[in-house]
Amino acid sequence: KELSPNWFEEWFNHPYYLEVYSHRDNDEAAQCIKTILSISALDMIEPATVSVLDIACGAGRHVIELARLGYTVTGNDLSPFLLDEAKKAACKNSVSPEFSCSDMRFLRSETAYDLVVQLFTSFGYFDSGEDDQSVLGNVFGMLKPGGWYVLDLLNPACLVKNLVPYSRRIINNLVVAEQREVYDKRVSKTISITSPLGETVSFSESVRLYNEEEIVLMLQRAGFTISTIAGNYQGDSFLADDSPRMMIFCRKR
Repeated sequence: KELSPNWFEEWFNHPYYLEVYSHRDNDEAAQCIKTILSISALDMIEPATVSVLDIACGAGRHVIELARLGYTVTGNDLSPFLLDEAKKAACKNSVSPEFSCSDMRFLRSETAYDLVVQLFTSFGYFDSGEDDQSVLGNVFGMLKPGGWYVLDLLNPACLVKNLVPYSRRIINNLVVAEQREVYDKRVSKTISITSPLGETVSFSESVRLYNEEEIVLMLQRAGFTISTIAGNYQGDSFLADDSPRMMIFCRKR
C-alpha cells in the first residue's frame, strides 16, 4: 500500500511499537547519555543548572536517565500514547521531568536550552527535506549561545552494506515480520504483527538517509558548528563505512 506521509502518527501511537522495539532498553539509554555528557563536557557542570530538551523522546528512556542524574529535562513527542508511557515510567522512577506534545517542525519553547538531543533515528521522517531543515532551525533557535545539539542518525553506508531484507521473530507471543528496502535515499520498513489469535496488523516506517556531507551542510546552514561525530553509543570515532550510527555533536556559537 502507498505509505502515508504521516505514517509516524499512526505507528508511534500504537502499543505494538514498544513491543517491536523492546530490545532498546534502559541500559542502552544510560550508555548513550553517559557518552553525550562526556563528549560535551556537560558532566563537569552541576546538573541542576543544565537544561535539556529531548526531541521525539518516545517512551522517555533518555529523559528519565537525564532526570535521574539531576538534569532539568523536558521530553517532547508527537505521540500521546508514548508520552503517557513516559510519564508512567517517570513516576515509577521517582523523577519529575516536564513533557510536551508537539510536531517537531513546529516546536517552540520559551526556555533556552543548554543541550538538545534527538536520538534513535528520530530525524528524516518527512517527505520534504525542507521540513527536516526547518527542524534544525527550530533547534538552533531554542539553544542558548554555546549550547549543544546531538543528532543521532543511521549511517547510510553501513546500513546499506548490512541491510537484512526480511526477518521474522517472536516477541511476547507476537509474530513480527519485517521487510526492509533502501530506495530513493530512504530506508523503508513494513512491519506485520500477528497476535496469538491470528489477527495481523501492518505498519510502515520511512526515514530519509543523509550521508555525512549532506547532514553537516544542513547543520551549518542552520548556523551550527560541528564539533565531532561518534560512530556508536559508546562514543567511538565515526568510521564512514563501518560505524552503525552517525551521532553528530554540534554547537550554537
